[in-house]
Amino acid sequence: MPRDYYEVLGVSKSASDEEIKKAYRKLAGKYHPDRNPGDKEAEAKFKEISAAYEVLSDHEKRQKYDTFGHAGEQFTGGFPGGGFPGAGFPGGFSGSQQVDPELAEELLKNLFGGAGPGGFQDLFSSGFGPRRGSRASRRSRTTPPAEVESEVSIPFETAAQGGKVTIAVDGREIDVKIPAGIEDGKRLRVPASATGSADVYLRVRVGRHPYFTREGNDLLLEVPISVTEAILGTKVEVPTIEGQRLNVKIPPGTSSGSRVRLRGKGIAGGDQYLVIKIVATPPSDDRSRELIEEFARRNPQDVRGNLLWT
Repeated sequence: MPRDYYEVLGVSKSASDEEIKKAYRKLAGKYHPDRNPGDKEAEAKFKEISAAYEVLSDHEKRQKYDTFGHAGEQFTGGFPGGGFPGAGFPGGFSGSQQVDPELAEELLKNLFGGAGPGGFQDLFSSGFGPRRGSRASRRSRTTPPAEVESEVSIPFETAAQGGKVTIAVDGREIDVKIPAGIEDGKRLRVPASATGSADVYLRVRVGRHPYFTREGNDLLLEVPISVTEAILGTKVEVPTIEGQRLNVKIPPGTSSGSRVRLRGKGIAGGDQYLVIKIVATPPSDDRSRELIEEFARRNPQDVRGNLLWT
């Protein structure tokens, strides 16, 4: 069973969205693969951190997690007809399918309490579901298994570059290939021949990245530069999603919001764009102010002259 997500991020269950985001950024920066090349333990921790943040940063997912624990991540269908969720458990949760015992037990404990009087065991002993050997039970064993739908959270890098994730179906672990460039919300079909029971449809949820954002197959990376660097031009070292470090030339006279293109460094043939952000600081002393004022006199500009509202 995975660790508690609040424990993974080192926050309390009453933590605010900002506290969760701050904790994630700190841990993601510490364990990111770019900073720990070849460190499998750091890579595993980064994936665990990303999975925890993916749930706790989403209000709906966090509410489900607070109610059902990790078992809540395994179903998406709610409680149709007043019954229990059927399509969300690996292997299902109906008369025609097998249930992952640990996930079922965790969910039922959250819903009905422990094993004592009035708990989930009483629910079963009072006639919940068909009895072994009954006619309904015999019918269920011959009914073809229904399709199963579940969600799987993957790191941003896996969605960008492709890879494998491991899912549990009927107590078996199955490796599922993730194609490079898959987008958040897409479905993947795992055929019954691979699961040994029913077709499984995985709804893919892509985790956030500490500094890359995505536009289609293009990647955006915000790059701060100083005023003097913007005026005179400079070179900056930037990362790529593949783990490379590139020295990129920023031309003189670059404006804030400008984009510098790195061809083919995006996702599945897309590009990476450096989004320039000019960071201005006040003069450190009187002489610096005089030099800036002299520069302004020698280089008069009317940067708002062509605006429609001026």
